[in-house]
Amino acid sequence: MSVWADATKIPAAELAAHVGEVFHSHWFVVDQERIDAFAKVTEDEQFIHIDPVQAAATPFGGTVAHGFLTLSMLSPMAYSALPRVEGIAMGVNYGFDRVRFLHPVRSGSRVRAKFTLIAVTQRSAREWQLTYDVSVEIEGAHKPALAATWLTMQVTG
Repeated sequence: MSVWADATKIPAAELAAHVGEVFHSHWFVVDQERIDAFAKVTEDEQFIHIDPVQAAATPFGGTVAHGFLTLSMLSPMAYSALPRVEGIAMGVNYGFDRVRFLHPVRSGSRVRAKFTLIAVTQRSAREWQLTYDVSVEIEGAHKPALAATWLTMQVTG
């Protein structure tokens, strides 16, 4: 659990002092209901995600989450782990320098993210770009579900 889980706020000017810190999210369950909802919303209803019978005959042995579902869960994982910055009006995704899907997330798995703050760049008087190395751990798996370098922008009010 992150030391920031209690929603402690830090001044934007102090962000750089936290480079190198590691933050862990809460565990999240990736159940079939979540997978099915994501499939419907994204119109990606490939059988490996939504048909347990057909998926059982694949090397996965059952349904698996979409890689993009795992990636999209970085937002709620971040909310549960990362520090809040004083005076921030909004935070936005700025992009990814790298994303790799390394291991399938089977339906019913629990996942959590490990965020390492690797850079803080003040882009203007009101904007800070934060860069994180992120991996999403699957409980009991030997490899992470994904690894990424995630860029976010924090904008003060």
